[in-house]
Amino acid sequence: MRTIRVCCGTGCLANGSAKVAAEFERLIAAQDADAKVECTVKRTGCNGFCENGPLVTIIPDQISYYHVKEGDVAEILEKTIANGEPVERLLYKNDKGERVRSQADNPFYVPQMKIALRNIGKITPDNVDDYLATGGYEGLKKALTMTPDEIITELEKSGLRGRGGAGFPTGRKWRTAAGYNVFPKYVACNGDEGDPGAFMDRSVLEGDPHSVLEGMAICALAIGAEEGFLYIRDEYNLAVQNVKAAIAAAEARGIIGDNILGSGKRLKLSVVRGGGAFVCGESTALMASIEGRVGEPRAKYIRSVQRGLWNQPTVLNNVETLANVPYIITHGGDHYASVGTQGSKGTKVFALVGKVKRTGLVEVPMGTTLRHLIFDIGGGIQGNRAFKAVQTGGPSGGCIPASLLDLPVDFDTLTSYGAMMGSGGMIVMDDRSCMVEVARYYIKFLSEESCGKCTPCREGLRHMLKILTDICEGRGRMEDLDTLESLGEMLKDSSLCALGKSAPNPVLTTLKYFRDEYEAHILEHRCPAGVCTKLTSFEIDADACKGCSACKRACPADAISGEVKKPHHIDPAKCIVCGSCREACKFGAIITKGRDAE
Repeated sequence: MRTIRVCCGTGCLANGSAKVAAEFERLIAAQDADAKVECTVKRTGCNGFCENGPLVTIIPDQISYYHVKEGDVAEILEKTIANGEPVERLLYKNDKGERVRSQADNPFYVPQMKIALRNIGKITPDNVDDYLATGGYEGLKKALTMTPDEIITELEKSGLRGRGGAGFPTGRKWRTAAGYNVFPKYVACNGDEGDPGAFMDRSVLEGDPHSVLEGMAICALAIGAEEGFLYIRDEYNLAVQNVKAAIAAAEARGIIGDNILGSGKRLKLSVVRGGGAFVCGESTALMASIEGRVGEPRAKYIRSVQRGLWNQPTVLNNVETLANVPYIITHGGDHYASVGTQGSKGTKVFALVGKVKRTGLVEVPMGTTLRHLIFDIGGGIQGNRAFKAVQTGGPSGGCIPASLLDLPVDFDTLTSYGAMMGSGGMIVMDDRSCMVEVARYYIKFLSEESCGKCTPCREGLRHMLKILTDICEGRGRMEDLDTLESLGEMLKDSSLCALGKSAPNPVLTTLKYFRDEYEAHILEHRCPAGVCTKLTSFEIDADACKGCSACKRACPADAISGEVKKPHHIDPAKCIVCGSCREACKFGAIITKGRDAE
């Protein structure tokens, strides 16, 4: 009997995977009884390779299809399901132009090691039996035979650190909370994930919600909690839906609820939708939001493990952190610690996006180099352009230059170079990315998302944004660079919460590694990347132009004229400096020049 797995994560759903799954179900049901082939259709969570969706995998043949359309279903049933033959045109084409049958041969998947994502793409997320069939809730069963101290000891052995960005040792957090003989206690899951370009937590919540519930249940046993909350980003409708369904299914089976697996212990879990603010990803702001108050952080001289929700001991863990917990309890802390580096154990999930050929979710051992992630798994830079930088750790992360491509990705190494692990966002940039504009973009985002409670963050970010805007628009001065650095250090030292303390990272790292770009903007009134419109003009090199008219067709302002097979011309009065012509030209005929700012 064959199983047809159809990816129904958010990315594939946006490309029509629900229609693909429905068509499989319709055609299978309509088969003639005498010729019927037994198979089932599973609507799974995100497979990670989102840009190539909808994805369909045939089990046990291990044949994976990409960009599947509703109209392809009949052919798949006829060739693959009925006769075991692959549909060649739907197979993935590797770097050598060869078609590969399975994910085991796909260069995007081959180097990965999946622990947090171990079930995603294999199970139907709202089917508890699917989760149980993979060994789900075995960790919880084992934890019920252990003392709280034994559970926490395994976490400490594993070396698991928080995957939400701070990297705090999970076992130490649990042990501290367990040590307070104050009740009630709470467990909480941070699924807010407000970083632009990040979708790791969303994938786990959508595709394997029971792993998170199991992690929370184990934590509750360890610290003595009986109630927990999953704080999920408001825009994550599918995640909310699947988590609520998972909670209901687990309660119906007696896995959680008033009598956890018949043990007499209790755990009530609830979903709280996020308040729509980036700052609510910060632990104390998140807890304020759960309580129904404005999502503002507080000073952390008293930790949440002592006084968190309603001033009671609370353990807050990130989605990915919790998804690792059942694996650790089932396989042992030492087994988990055998993966990764000395100070960063296990694997990490990254959202690899930007100017990279293969984008999507990637899970690799800690200590994997940036080069391996970007060039081996990601396939290198789109259009084979030059790699310039990668921004790690979300809006508050740092920008790492090409000279540091062989940097191992772990908590301590990234921090030592001015960046951070963050929740796992990884945005790749090529030589057409302006690092000054990148810094300005993130500071704008952070200034808008600052809660405004503390003056350093509120006013410091606004002032940094004004300076960066002036530089991008040609009004910058060399003394501005010193001001940016001093503002950055002030924010790090005196902001109330981690948002403000880490906010200067994009500015400080770009100043450190790309200072020449700042100087070009200020001294030459030129944006080297050709991004800042007030410092950029485009011309066409008549010798290089082939007269193909690709630039003319791409121009939205009708600023390009010329006859076919003859050199074209850009009218500077009409040009809006959008760069569409440069992207369309295959011959490098578009020249980027500076200009005096208005």
